[in-house]
Amino acid sequence: MTRYFTIHPDDPQPRLISQTAAILRHGGVIVYPTDSCYALGCLAMDKTAVDRIIRIRRLNPKHNMTLICSNLSDISTYAKLDNAAFRLIKRLTPGPYTFLLKATKDVPKRLWHPQRKTIGLRVPDHAVVRDILDSLGEPMLSTSLILPDEQLPETEPEQIYKRIGNVVDLIIEGGVCGFDPTTVLDLTGPDLEVIRKGRGDITGLI
Repeated sequence: MTRYFTIHPDDPQPRLISQTAAILRHGGVIVYPTDSCYALGCLAMDKTAVDRIIRIRRLNPKHNMTLICSNLSDISTYAKLDNAAFRLIKRLTPGPYTFLLKATKDVPKRLWHPQRKTIGLRVPDHAVVRDILDSLGEPMLSTSLILPDEQLPETEPEQIYKRIGNVVDLIIEGGVCGFDPTTVLDLTGPDLEVIRKGRGDITGLI
């Protein structure tokens, strides 16, 4: 049975955060709030849970997977960074940005983009996400909650429960989230490339 938690977006209840982490450690898939939109998440190293998210979203094999990290040092563990990329990410995190980077061997190859060997990484500016990651001690795999045949993310937790409550293990109601997903920045080439313009401001970046 799907669980439904109401977690304060600025002062998350430790008991509910601990229960959320336990659900994730037991292979759970969750819906949770971020600083951009609601998202689907699971433990990045749990293949079965990752496959469930792929089925829910009907993602194609070339979709860039994203790891949600708690800080900049986590990003440097899972991606290859040069000095310019490090400085830019430091400037923009935490915030509503996803960075496409070459994956390191710490990332399972099944999560890499099959041709480019990239992975998306981000550090959200949201207390609920931060506390979940601190409790887990490891990153989550995440994707915006845009359901098949829809153009915009889901924003209402009660409606999310009605639509996909039978295929996820937990839905967290954690305040208002908008329709805008993250801004996606490709840092793999000689010049920064904006792959998707989302909530994150790109003024002065290009």
